[in-house]
Amino acid sequence: MSEKLDEQLNGLLVKYTELLLGEADPKHVEKVKAWILYSHMSKSMPALVKHWNSSYPDAKEEIKNTINEIKELNEAYRQTKK
Repeated sequence: MSEKLDEQLNGLLVKYTELLLGEADPKHVEKVKAWILYSHMSKSMPALVKHWNSSYPDAKEEIKNTINEIKELNEAYRQTKK
């Protein structure tokens, strides 16, 4: 992947995070990135994710917590826009 594409994709991720949560600090960007990857993989290769979940139950809990945090932050952000 070219450096230019990498920068452009990162810009897209930052903007997505900002629109989703109202801010795009590096911590939130990394959490959104993990959420996007996990969500996509769980839909496209559920058996792989199920195997990963059983192999790494602590990581499964952490990703669940991350997903819940993103949902809560999104909901709070949406409430402020009303």
